[in-house]
Amino acid sequence: MQNQFGFVLKVFFLSAGLSVLIKYIFPNLHIPATAANALIIVFLPIVIVTGVLLWRFQQQHN
Repeated sequence: MQNQFGFVLKVFFLSAGLSVLIKYIFPNLHIPATAANALIIVFLPIVIVTGVLLWRFQQQHN
């Protein structure tokens, strides 16, 4: 039971930290609104998840 509680606490604190970053830090970053930046923001999570899944797939077959 304590392991689940620890996991919930980790998720809570990571979520709170991300919320603080989004609210206070990210507005100070001046990222120009260009088509290239929009494409990077949209496709970067897909590329990261694909890379992680391919890496895990290769690890399972070795």
